[in-house]
Amino acid sequence: MFASLALVVLAGLLGPLLAAGRKPLVPVLVGELIAGAFLGRTGIHFIHPSVQPFPAFMSLGFAMLMLGAGTEVDLGSKQLRGGAIRGAVALLVTLAVSVPLGIAFGIVLQAGHLQLLIVLLAGSSAAVAFPIIQERGLDGPAVAVLIAWMTLADALTALLMPLTLSGSGRIPAAILGDGLIIVVAAGAVALGRRFFQTPLADEAKGESKHRSWALQLRISVLLLLALSAISESTGASLLLAGFAAGIVLRQFHEPHRLVHQLTGLATGFFVPAFFVLLGATLDIRSLVNSPSAIAVAVAMATGATAVHLLASLATSRYQKLASGLLAAAQLGLPAAAAALGLASGALTPPLAAALVAGGCLTLIPASIGAAMLASKPGAKGTSAESR
Repeated sequence: MFASLALVVLAGLLGPLLAAGRKPLVPVLVGELIAGAFLGRTGIHFIHPSVQPFPAFMSLGFAMLMLGAGTEVDLGSKQLRGGAIRGAVALLVTLAVSVPLGIAFGIVLQAGHLQLLIVLLAGSSAAVAFPIIQERGLDGPAVAVLIAWMTLADALTALLMPLTLSGSGRIPAAILGDGLIIVVAAGAVALGRRFFQTPLADEAKGESKHRSWALQLRISVLLLLALSAISESTGASLLLAGFAAGIVLRQFHEPHRLVHQLTGLATGFFVPAFFVLLGATLDIRSLVNSPSAIAVAVAMATGATAVHLLASLATSRYQKLASGLLAAAQLGLPAAAAALGLASGALTPPLAAALVAGGCLTLIPASIGAAMLASKPGAKGTSAESR
C-alpha cells in the first residue's frame, strides 16, 4: 500500500514541474491528470484506482478541492454583493443558452445524457478561476461580477450535476440530502458565531496555538467529513458538501495559520491524489480511438466558451470578452462527472474521458481571458476584500 501511495505522490509532482516557470507548459491539474493516465488504465497499469484506500482518498481529494473553492467565497464581501445581480442574470442567460445547445449536442453527437451536458455547459470552476484572480491581483467591477457569477454557477451545478447521473428512484433522497447539507451548514454558522464570541472559545484558541493541538483544523476536517457523510448516505452531492464546508469556514475569517494548514493538507496530498487517480481511471486510448468522443470533447469546450461569452456580452458592462473567457473555465465539474459516472457505470469510458478533455480545453480561453483582464489599466491592485 505504501509503495502505491508513494507512487501517487511522486506522480503528482509532475503537475508543478510542468507548470513551473514564466511560461508553464500546462496547468498543474492537467499535469497531474497526465501523470495518472500514464501510470494507470491508459498507460502502464501501475496504479489501480479501484483498490483501497484509493477510492476513499479520491473522494476526500475532490471534497477538499471544493472546500478550497468554498473558502474563496465571502458571503459578506462587497465584491460579491456588488456583482450579485449581474452575476445572477449572467447565470440565467448561461442556463437559457445551455439548454438547447446541450440537447443539440446530445442528439447530434449521439452522446445521450442531455441533462448532464446542459449542466456542464452552464457550469464554471471557481476552484480554477479564483486562484487565477488572486494570483494576478485582479480587481474592479468586472471581477466583482465574475466572482458572483462563478460562485452562483458553482453552487447550482454542484447541486444539479450528481442528480443527472442518479437513477430516478434515488433523486428524491438526493434532494433531501442536499437540503440537509445546506441546513447543517447554516446551523454550523449560527452555532459557530455564538460559540466563538465566548471566553471559552478564546481560551481554547490560545491553548491550541501554544500547545500545537490544531483544534481549528480538526474542527474544519470534522465539518467536511460530517457533510460528506450526509452526501454518502443519501446520495446527495459531494460537490455541495465540500463547497458548503468551505463557505462555512470563510464566514469566520479563519486565521492565516488555519489557511496554511488546510492548504497543506489539501494541495499537498489529497487534491493531487484525486487528479492523479482520476487520470489513472480514465481510458484516454478509448477517447483517441473514438472520433465521436473527440467530437464531444471539442464541442463541449467550444460550447462552454461560447455560452459564457454570450452571457458576458449580454450582462457585463466592463471587459465583456475577457470576463466571458475566464468564466468558461471548467475542470472540477467535468472531473467530478467522470469520476461519478465511471464509478456508477452511468458513463462509458470514451465519454468520461471526453468530458475531462473538454474541461481541460476550456483552460486555454480562460487563461487568455485572465491575461486580458490583467493587462487592463487598474485591473491589478489590492482589494480591501482580498485575503
